[in-house]
Amino acid sequence: MTHMEQYKQEFIEFMVDSGVLRFGDFTLKSGRKSPFFMNAGGYVTGSQLRRLGQYYAKAIHDNYGDDFDVLFGPAYKGIPLSVAATMAYSELYGKEIRYCSNRKEIKDHGDTGILLGSPIKDGDRVVIIEDVTTSGKSIEETFPILEAQGEVEIKGLMVSLNRMERGKTEKSALQEIKETYGFSANAIVTMAEVVEHLHNKPYKGNIYIDDTLKAAIDSYYQQYGVKQEVSQ
Repeated sequence: MTHMEQYKQEFIEFMVDSGVLRFGDFTLKSGRKSPFFMNAGGYVTGSQLRRLGQYYAKAIHDNYGDDFDVLFGPAYKGIPLSVAATMAYSELYGKEIRYCSNRKEIKDHGDTGILLGSPIKDGDRVVIIEDVTTSGKSIEETFPILEAQGEVEIKGLMVSLNRMERGKTEKSALQEIKETYGFSANAIVTMAEVVEHLHNKPYKGNIYIDDTLKAAIDSYYQQYGVKQEVSQ
């Protein structure tokens, strides 16, 4: 495996430190029993949000360069992500990206319409930002909103963690999104990178993924993993 970028290694440790990524025995909403659990609601303090924005900005820059204008964060979880990441983007790369989110309910007075933040107009290039690999449901809601704003080009989707498990089909949610909508979907890190970075390697005096947990993760992926996770 190629050398993992420094920011990816740091992001994995940051998820662990923030209690966002936990290992053990969990039952997911889908009913699947999982040896790991991701709770993206764990980023709550100013310094955590600042760092989170920086990791997203680095990953977006890595995957999409400076080649876009707007960062769209679907309500509600995407709102702070899009704000933090646009701030980090100007700080790290000196480029002004506009943030935009949708409202869950359309406001009929004052600042009307469905969008918060920047309006989106013809010719805008948009990157969508989300917390974790979704079922694709939020993209189903988001896509028509973006399309309705004009001739926009969606460059892609950026999530924090690619869980690398099957969505509705044999493919991962990120692959399904790519095939359904035609734009690429990427993550700051994949679960394979998390395992590679933490397996039998002490972090702050703890081994988070020992051989027993690694075996549980492997068997989870034998059952629920995607057949082949192809990168872009």
